[in-house]
Amino acid sequence: MMEKTLTGWQKQSNELNIQGEIEKAIQTITGEEVELIGSGRTDAGVHAFAQVANFKINSNFPIEKMAIAINSQLKTSIRVQKAEEVEENFHSRYHCHKKTYAYIIDNSDQGTAIYRNQTYHVPQPLNVEAMQEAANYLVGEHDFSSFKSSGTSSKSSVRTIYDAKILKEQERVVIMLTGNGFLYNMVRIISGTLVEIGKGEKRPEEVKKILEAKDRSLAGKTLPAKALFLMSVSYD
Repeated sequence: MMEKTLTGWQKQSNELNIQGEIEKAIQTITGEEVELIGSGRTDAGVHAFAQVANFKINSNFPIEKMAIAINSQLKTSIRVQKAEEVEENFHSRYHCHKKTYAYIIDNSDQGTAIYRNQTYHVPQPLNVEAMQEAANYLVGEHDFSSFKSSGTSSKSSVRTIYDAKILKEQERVVIMLTGNGFLYNMVRIISGTLVEIGKGEKRPEEVKKILEAKDRSLAGKTLPAKALFLMSVSYD
């Protein structure tokens, strides 16, 4: 019998998901139903090193034992790194100032078997300098309508990118984006666009025109979720 896979962060009826699994674990150890509020949604297949979530309980369960206790009730594909008490008005999503995502590209000739579910394979040589030149156009406050998928629930498509770096690590190319928030599939579409630039299919300066056009059809394809990682969430 095959094990069901997780469908992403957000709770859904009759589907395994991270939010729902952690809520059930908390209820098991505290006896209280809770609503877990995450810093944002991650789609099925996306990985997170640093998702932040908050909940309220009346239980006197010792906070120093909370992470261990929750993990004892979870699938090994979900791990709580630590738990701490916060102010009662703390909100993981609304109080978040910055998030950093990484999209990891395997740029080797043959790809990798071991990390096939954590990277996106591009066998063609990538021009990292051209990708960085293109990424520089993304920095600042822009309307990112050209870089969002249909179905986005956000009222505004304006976001601020604080930093955009393209890193070369041996046979890996890592796209690092830090911003005040990201639209549905925004990082994956940006990454698809930058890959096309790296392969010479688009010029770096086209990114400026794509931003100004607010037209999704002009940007690159949406790359697979499996190579996307939420690296950090900042409240400073």
